[in-house]
Amino acid sequence: MDTRRTRGSGPDLAAVARLLADGTRAGFCLALLDGRAWTATELARHVGVAPSTATEHLHALVRGNLLAEERQGRHRYVRLAGPQVAELIEGLAALAPGGGPAPRTLSAAGRRQALAHARTCYDHLAGTIGVAITDAMIERRLLDLGHGLALTTEGADWLADLGVTVPSGTRRPSVRSCLDWTERRPHLAGAVGAALCRHVLDTGWMTRVGTTRALVVTAPGRAALQRHLGLADDVLAPGAGAAPAAGAPAA
Repeated sequence: MDTRRTRGSGPDLAAVARLLADGTRAGFCLALLDGRAWTATELARHVGVAPSTATEHLHALVRGNLLAEERQGRHRYVRLAGPQVAELIEGLAALAPGGGPAPRTLSAAGRRQALAHARTCYDHLAGTIGVAITDAMIERRLLDLGHGLALTTEGADWLADLGVTVPSGTRRPSVRSCLDWTERRPHLAGAVGAALCRHVLDTGWMTRVGTTRALVVTAPGRAALQRHLGLADDVLAPGAGAAPAAGAPAA
């Protein structure tokens, strides 16, 4: 096989791989899975590098189209370039090997468990709850797996009855599956996944845990998810689901 022709005949996947092969840059992308915009100083503090080092890495990620830059006055922020980048990072995290250190304190173990149970993955739901919602929607034929994940007519009616508005006329896929890095199974992404996540937060079914990506199901949310999707108490409880595999990213 002509490897030179192969290298020049398609997208340069190696360029993206090189960007994420650095631990600092990968750490930035994992932190930005919370969907917020961060400053270089915040990201530097988060991964434990000098601000000048962070700036150099961020320039590379922006040039590589993995991050987008925003400016407000004198302040410069970066965020993931879009949902497709978030799904790439989450999928790679699910494939990452274990072997990292276990949490050293009870608070660190608690944060890891909270992330495993329920969290945002950019702008959609992930963790035990995210996967359970996806499974329940498939079981109730709100989602169909016949030709890849798709929203059914019953699913569209169900969303409308809930008051969930899915934006139309965008280039974003309506439904996509995203490999969950703690459950190692798909959760719902795409425009529908984002709209459902926004709904559960707007209605107070779930609330954020501090400034992290972790979410907690409220009492009204527990009743609503049981009523609309039949989720069991043992799934909705904060301790449900397995803890992340050793070495799984905790941000």
